[in-house]
Amino acid sequence: MEPDHAFRLSVHYPGRNEGAWKYVFAKSECGRYSDRTSTGTKRVSRYMCIQYEKQNWKIINACWVILLFFLLILIYNIRSSLAYDEPQQITNSLGMDFVRIPPGSFIMGSPEDEFQRSDNENQHKVTITRSFYIQTTEVTQEQWNKIMGNNPSKFTGCPNCPVDFISWHDAMTFIRKLNQLEHTTKYRLPTEAEWEYACRANTDTPFYFGKFLSTGQANYNGNHPIPGSPKGINRNQTIPVGSFPANQFGLYDMHGNVYEWCQDWFGEYSTEPVIDPTGPETGYSKISRGGGMSSYARRCRSANRTKHLPDYVNFYIGVRLAKTP
Repeated sequence: MEPDHAFRLSVHYPGRNEGAWKYVFAKSECGRYSDRTSTGTKRVSRYMCIQYEKQNWKIINACWVILLFFLLILIYNIRSSLAYDEPQQITNSLGMDFVRIPPGSFIMGSPEDEFQRSDNENQHKVTITRSFYIQTTEVTQEQWNKIMGNNPSKFTGCPNCPVDFISWHDAMTFIRKLNQLEHTTKYRLPTEAEWEYACRANTDTPFYFGKFLSTGQANYNGNHPIPGSPKGINRNQTIPVGSFPANQFGLYDMHGNVYEWCQDWFGEYSTEPVIDPTGPETGYSKISRGGGMSSYARRCRSANRTKHLPDYVNFYIGVRLAKTP
């Protein structure tokens, strides 16, 4: 730094050469002068010291910026590494299988030209910032009985069929007992946004199979398909989970078989992009998704929203669990 300052001063004050200003700078030591130091020398020396300190602060600030940049990179890499280390699939003590859903963004809701859509399905961008696990199938009657000690289902005699005839409160009781059994607090219901994100599995069509849905792809009332799709059968009862092809995330029966409770209270969608939405803080009805075995095809669409009182029970409503990593 000294030679640079001395050179600049030798240019501005040609009465002394660069070597002389080096001598002044060295002798003054930024403000410490002898009694014989002239007033002019003191002024110039102070100027040099101020410029020197300003340049030092610029260097220090630049170093902090660089350090912060590399710290952010380190944090990002650590988070990415932790996410990568999360297993893609897990199975709990009851044999319930879960698959990891990665974070991402999608368009929630349906376009205005989608067949028999509802007005409460306005499209908006949703970003899911954290990965989560979701059960690959609906909770079965056997799994429910192991935790609750009973089987409330209408369609019994099929341990691998989804449990039905349960309220939202019943589902929450099941989750509480499962968490106690496994000494955790991570089991929960999916949010409505998580459910649709997992159901769509990177698709933007009415169903994850495409524009149409057949009764060879889902258990619903085949007498009422989407126009343009042939009629199918109406089984009018639940069937074993996993009977049809899974979506790209490896999830079965997101269309049909039984409706699935979600965590959210029902509320109108935002018109702006949202991040990790969880619905209204309070409400009157809870959300259920996916359609059931007696539903028309339009009720099984990825975007379809259904609401019920939290204590409502019926043979077409079941549950699928989520789990926080």
